[in-house]
Amino acid sequence: MKHKVLKKQHISKMCFVCGEKNDFGLHASFYETDTNELVALIRPSDQHQGYPRRMHGGIAATILDETIGRSICNGKDEQIWGVTLELKTRFRKPIPLGQELKIIGRVTREGNRFFEGTGEIVLPNGEIAVSAEGKYMKADIYRISSESILSEDDWFLADNPDDPTEIEVPG
Repeated sequence: MKHKVLKKQHISKMCFVCGEKNDFGLHASFYETDTNELVALIRPSDQHQGYPRRMHGGIAATILDETIGRSICNGKDEQIWGVTLELKTRFRKPIPLGQELKIIGRVTREGNRFFEGTGEIVLPNGEIAVSAEGKYMKADIYRISSESILSEDDWFLADNPDDPTEIEVPG
């Protein structure tokens, strides 16, 4: 299924998931789509492994948590994010290293202060490797960061000429 990209989300410098300057991070890019889902793209490498040639399960849970937590921003201008209250994961398939993975997140229920969401890590062949569901508290990014003003060095939009306009999610 093709997802039309509507907007790319901000990243930070040192975050383990999205930080472009974090040598050990996942360097994830996050794209809001016309299906009201958030799609993250990553390519796990050797430093992300648990068992040989397989991504560590804790890192799989981390990218799912981040993607679901960010999905509350879809279609909104304000920087409201999810602070994790609960995350339940189900591991189905091993996740290979060195291949592009697509992580899908969406909001399934939204209230004034809390929301719930689900997500999946999709392998290149379309199989779901890991799924998750979580509960989150809504919080302004400035409150989460404890900074009243985030500098462009901390929180920025990393436009790249290779950013996709559509993302194909097999399955």
